[in-house]
Amino acid sequence: MPNFKFENKKVYYKTTGQGEPLMLLHGNTMSSKMFGTVIKKYAKNFKVILVDFPGHGMSDRVEKFETDFWYYNSEVTYALIQELELEKVSVVGTSGGALVALNLGLEHPECIKCLIADSFEGEFPLTSYVETIEKDREADKKKLLAKVIWWYCHGSDWGKVVDLDTLVNIEFYKTCKSFFHKCISELNVPTLITGSKKDEYCDQLDKIYSDLKKKNEMLDIYLFEKGSHPAMISNKNEFLEIVKQKINHN
Repeated sequence: MPNFKFENKKVYYKTTGQGEPLMLLHGNTMSSKMFGTVIKKYAKNFKVILVDFPGHGMSDRVEKFETDFWYYNSEVTYALIQELELEKVSVVGTSGGALVALNLGLEHPECIKCLIADSFEGEFPLTSYVETIEKDREADKKKLLAKVIWWYCHGSDWGKVVDLDTLVNIEFYKTCKSFFHKCISELNVPTLITGSKKDEYCDQLDKIYSDLKKKNEMLDIYLFEKGSHPAMISNKNEFLEIVKQKINHN
Protein backbone atom coordinates (compact mmCIF):
# COMPACT_ATOMS: atom_id res chain seq x y z
CA MET A 1 0.00 0.00 0.00
CA PRO A 2 1.73 3.23 -1.13
CA ASN A 3 2.12 5.94 1.47
CA PHE A 4 4.45 8.75 2.49
CA LYS A 5 5.25 10.34 5.83
CA PHE A 6 3.90 13.71 6.86
CA GLU A 7 4.64 14.82 10.42
CA ASN A 8 5.35 11.19 11.34
CA LYS A 9 1.98 9.99 10.04
CA LYS A 10 1.54 7.64 7.12
CA VAL A 11 -0.55 9.27 4.38
CA TYR A 12 -2.07 6.94 1.81
CA TYR A 13 -1.99 7.74 -1.88
CA LYS A 14 -2.61 5.89 -5.12
CA THR A 15 -1.82 6.51 -8.77
CA THR A 16 -3.69 5.04 -11.71
CA GLY A 17 -3.86 5.67 -15.45
CA GLN A 18 -1.44 7.35 -17.84
CA GLY A 19 -0.95 10.83 -19.22
CA GLU A 20 -0.72 14.25 -17.61
CA PRO A 21 -0.83 14.15 -13.80
CA LEU A 22 -4.19 15.03 -12.27
CA MET A 23 -4.75 15.07 -8.53
CA LEU A 24 -8.26 14.55 -7.10
CA LEU A 25 -8.91 15.89 -3.60
CA HIS A 26 -11.79 14.51 -1.56
CA GLY A 27 -14.29 16.41 0.54
CA ASN A 28 -14.85 16.59 4.29
CA THR A 29 -15.93 13.28 5.93
CA MET A 30 -14.95 11.49 2.72
CA SER A 31 -11.82 9.74 1.43
CA SER A 32 -10.37 9.12 -2.01
CA LYS A 33 -12.91 6.30 -2.33
CA MET A 34 -15.57 8.94 -3.02
CA PHE A 35 -14.19 8.97 -6.57
CA GLY A 36 -14.91 5.26 -7.04
CA THR A 37 -17.71 5.85 -9.57
CA VAL A 38 -15.62 8.15 -11.80
CA ILE A 39 -12.00 7.09 -11.42
CA LYS A 40 -11.91 4.69 -14.41
CA LYS A 41 -13.04 7.42 -16.79
CA TYR A 42 -10.49 9.91 -15.48
CA ALA A 43 -7.73 7.29 -15.67
CA LYS A 44 -8.38 6.90 -19.42
CA ASN A 45 -7.24 10.48 -19.91
CA PHE A 46 -4.84 11.25 -17.08
CA LYS A 47 -2.39 9.83 -14.60
CA VAL A 48 -4.71 10.21 -11.62
CA ILE A 49 -3.31 10.75 -8.14
CA LEU A 50 -5.55 10.07 -5.15
CA VAL A 51 -4.75 10.88 -1.54
CA ASP A 52 -6.47 10.34 1.81
CA PHE A 53 -5.96 13.30 4.11
CA PRO A 54 -4.51 12.43 7.55
CA GLY A 55 -7.20 10.83 9.71
CA HIS A 56 -9.20 9.69 6.67
CA GLY A 57 -9.55 6.55 4.60
CA MET A 58 -6.40 4.44 4.68
CA SER A 59 -4.16 7.12 6.18
CA ASP A 60 -3.06 7.00 9.81
CA ARG A 61 -5.65 8.18 12.29
CA VAL A 62 -5.27 11.34 14.37
CA GLU A 63 -6.77 12.30 17.70
CA LYS A 64 -7.89 15.69 16.44
CA PHE A 65 -8.07 17.44 13.09
CA GLU A 66 -6.05 20.62 12.71
CA THR A 67 -8.35 23.63 13.21
CA ASP A 68 -6.98 25.19 10.03
CA PHE A 69 -8.00 21.96 8.29
CA TRP A 70 -8.10 23.11 4.66
CA TYR A 71 -4.80 25.01 4.73
CA TYR A 72 -3.13 22.15 6.62
CA ASN A 73 -4.20 19.58 4.06
CA SER A 74 -2.95 21.79 1.24
CA GLU A 75 0.48 21.39 2.83
CA VAL A 76 -0.05 17.63 2.97
CA THR A 77 -0.93 17.70 -0.71
CA TYR A 78 2.10 19.81 -1.57
CA ALA A 79 4.29 17.32 0.29
CA LEU A 80 2.88 14.54 -1.90
CA ILE A 81 3.61 16.54 -5.06
CA GLN A 82 7.21 16.83 -3.88
CA GLU A 83 7.32 13.15 -2.94
CA LEU A 84 6.26 12.21 -6.48
CA GLU A 85 8.68 14.76 -7.97
CA LEU A 86 5.98 16.38 -10.11
CA GLU A 87 6.92 19.64 -11.78
CA LYS A 88 3.37 20.62 -12.71
CA VAL A 89 0.08 19.00 -11.77
CA SER A 90 -3.57 19.83 -12.41
CA VAL A 91 -5.84 19.58 -9.39
CA VAL A 92 -9.55 18.93 -8.99
CA GLY A 93 -10.86 19.46 -5.47
CA THR A 94 -14.47 18.95 -4.57
CA SER A 95 -16.40 20.28 -1.56
CA GLY A 96 -13.83 20.64 1.25
CA GLY A 97 -11.22 19.41 -1.21
CA ALA A 98 -11.90 22.53 -3.30
CA LEU A 99 -10.79 24.68 -0.36
CA VAL A 100 -7.65 22.55 -0.07
CA ALA A 101 -7.00 22.96 -3.80
CA LEU A 102 -7.40 26.74 -3.66
CA ASN A 103 -5.03 26.97 -0.71
CA LEU A 104 -2.55 24.89 -2.69
CA GLY A 105 -2.82 27.24 -5.65
CA LEU A 106 -2.40 30.31 -3.46
CA GLU A 107 0.61 28.96 -1.56
CA HIS A 108 2.42 26.96 -4.25
CA PRO A 109 1.41 28.28 -7.69
CA GLU A 110 4.69 27.17 -9.23
CA CYS A 111 3.64 23.50 -9.16
CA ILE A 112 0.08 23.95 -10.48
CA LYS A 113 -0.93 23.77 -14.13
CA CYS A 114 -4.59 24.50 -13.46
CA LEU A 115 -7.21 24.16 -10.73
CA ILE A 116 -10.84 23.09 -10.72
CA ALA A 117 -12.55 23.92 -7.42
CA ASP A 118 -15.99 22.33 -7.18
CA SER A 119 -18.96 22.89 -4.86
CA PHE A 120 -17.52 25.01 -2.05
CA GLU A 121 -18.94 27.77 0.11
CA GLY A 122 -16.61 30.64 -0.71
CA GLU A 123 -14.00 32.32 1.46
CA PHE A 124 -15.75 31.87 4.80
CA PRO A 125 -17.84 29.16 6.47
CA LEU A 126 -21.58 29.48 5.92
CA THR A 127 -23.42 30.31 9.12
CA SER A 128 -26.49 28.43 7.90
CA TYR A 129 -24.38 25.28 7.52
CA VAL A 130 -22.39 25.41 10.73
CA GLU A 131 -25.35 26.31 12.96
CA THR A 132 -27.09 23.03 12.14
CA ILE A 133 -24.11 20.76 11.49
CA GLU A 134 -24.26 18.87 14.80
CA LYS A 135 -27.95 18.09 14.48
CA ASP A 136 -27.68 17.28 10.78
CA ARG A 137 -24.69 14.98 11.26
CA GLU A 138 -26.38 13.07 14.07
CA ALA A 139 -29.41 12.57 11.85
CA ASP A 140 -27.23 11.48 8.92
CA LYS A 141 -25.40 8.95 11.11
CA LYS A 142 -28.70 7.11 11.50
CA LYS A 143 -29.40 6.95 7.75
CA LEU A 144 -28.45 3.72 6.02
CA LEU A 145 -27.06 5.33 2.85
CA ALA A 146 -24.85 7.76 4.79
CA LYS A 147 -23.57 4.97 7.03
CA VAL A 148 -22.74 2.79 4.02
CA ILE A 149 -20.86 5.63 2.31
CA TRP A 150 -18.88 6.52 5.43
CA TRP A 151 -18.08 2.88 6.13
CA TYR A 152 -16.93 2.47 2.53
CA CYS A 153 -14.68 5.52 2.86
CA HIS A 154 -13.16 4.84 6.29
CA GLY A 155 -14.05 1.44 7.70
CA SER A 156 -15.47 0.61 11.11
CA ASP A 157 -14.32 3.82 12.83
CA TRP A 158 -16.20 6.07 10.42
CA GLY A 159 -18.22 7.58 13.27
CA LYS A 160 -15.11 9.06 14.89
CA VAL A 161 -13.97 10.53 11.57
CA VAL A 162 -17.35 12.22 11.09
CA ASP A 163 -17.39 13.52 14.68
CA LEU A 164 -13.89 14.97 14.36
CA ASP A 165 -14.94 16.71 11.16
CA THR A 166 -18.02 18.17 12.84
CA LEU A 167 -15.85 19.56 15.63
CA VAL A 168 -13.29 21.09 13.27
CA ASN A 169 -16.02 22.85 11.27
CA ILE A 170 -17.40 24.39 14.46
CA GLU A 171 -13.96 25.31 15.83
CA PHE A 172 -12.88 26.95 12.60
CA TYR A 173 -16.13 28.92 12.33
CA LYS A 174 -15.43 30.43 15.75
CA THR A 175 -12.10 31.82 14.53
CA CYS A 176 -13.93 34.15 12.09
CA LYS A 177 -11.10 33.56 9.63
CA SER A 178 -11.02 32.97 5.91
CA PHE A 179 -10.37 29.45 4.66
CA PHE A 180 -7.37 30.95 2.86
CA HIS A 181 -4.19 32.52 4.22
CA LYS A 182 -3.94 34.80 1.20
CA CYS A 183 -6.55 36.89 -0.55
CA ILE A 184 -8.28 35.17 -3.46
CA SER A 185 -7.13 38.12 -5.60
CA GLU A 186 -3.58 36.72 -5.33
CA LEU A 187 -4.50 33.45 -7.05
CA ASN A 188 -2.65 33.53 -10.36
CA VAL A 189 -3.04 30.02 -11.78
CA PRO A 190 -5.78 29.13 -14.30
CA THR A 191 -8.79 28.30 -12.14
CA LEU A 192 -12.32 27.10 -12.84
CA ILE A 193 -14.91 27.12 -10.05
CA THR A 194 -17.89 24.83 -10.50
CA GLY A 195 -21.04 23.79 -8.70
CA SER A 196 -24.73 23.06 -9.00
CA LYS A 197 -27.43 25.70 -8.68
CA LYS A 198 -29.37 23.12 -6.67
CA ASP A 199 -26.56 22.36 -4.21
CA GLU A 200 -28.23 21.41 -0.93
CA TYR A 201 -25.34 22.54 1.27
CA CYS A 202 -24.06 25.73 -0.34
CA ASP A 203 -26.69 28.47 -0.55
CA GLN A 204 -26.61 30.89 -3.49
CA LEU A 205 -23.51 29.53 -5.19
CA ASP A 206 -24.09 31.89 -8.11
CA LYS A 207 -23.74 34.92 -5.81
CA ILE A 208 -20.85 33.43 -3.85
CA TYR A 209 -18.92 32.69 -7.03
CA SER A 210 -19.70 36.00 -8.69
CA ASP A 211 -18.40 37.80 -5.58
CA LEU A 212 -15.18 35.81 -5.83
CA LYS A 213 -14.82 36.73 -9.50
CA LYS A 214 -15.13 40.41 -8.59
CA LYS A 215 -11.98 39.93 -6.52
CA ASN A 216 -10.16 37.92 -9.19
CA GLU A 217 -11.08 38.26 -12.86
CA MET A 218 -8.93 35.20 -13.69
CA LEU A 219 -11.55 32.90 -12.19
CA ASP A 220 -13.84 31.10 -14.64
CA ILE A 221 -17.26 29.92 -13.43
CA TYR A 222 -19.44 27.03 -14.54
CA LEU A 223 -22.71 26.25 -12.75
CA PHE A 224 -24.79 23.19 -13.57
CA GLU A 225 -28.54 23.71 -13.74
CA LYS A 226 -29.16 20.31 -12.15
CA GLY A 227 -27.40 18.01 -9.75
CA SER A 228 -26.74 17.75 -6.04
CA HIS A 229 -23.63 18.18 -3.89
CA PRO A 230 -20.98 17.79 -5.17
CA ALA A 231 -21.47 18.63 -8.83
CA MET A 232 -18.41 16.59 -9.76
CA ILE A 233 -20.27 13.40 -8.88
CA SER A 234 -23.88 14.33 -9.64
CA ASN A 235 -22.91 15.64 -13.12
CA LYS A 236 -19.99 13.25 -13.60
CA ASN A 237 -19.98 12.87 -17.40
CA GLU A 238 -20.32 16.55 -18.24
CA PHE A 239 -17.92 17.45 -15.44
CA LEU A 240 -15.21 15.20 -16.88
CA GLU A 241 -15.55 16.88 -20.28
CA ILE A 242 -15.17 20.29 -18.64
CA VAL A 243 -12.06 19.09 -16.79
CA LYS A 244 -10.51 17.80 -20.02
CA GLN A 245 -11.23 21.08 -21.81
CA LYS A 246 -9.75 23.15 -19.00
CA ILE A 247 -6.55 21.10 -18.75
CA ASN A 248 -6.04 20.79 -22.52
CA HIS A 249 -6.59 24.52 -22.97
CA ASN A 250 -3.80 25.27 -20.49
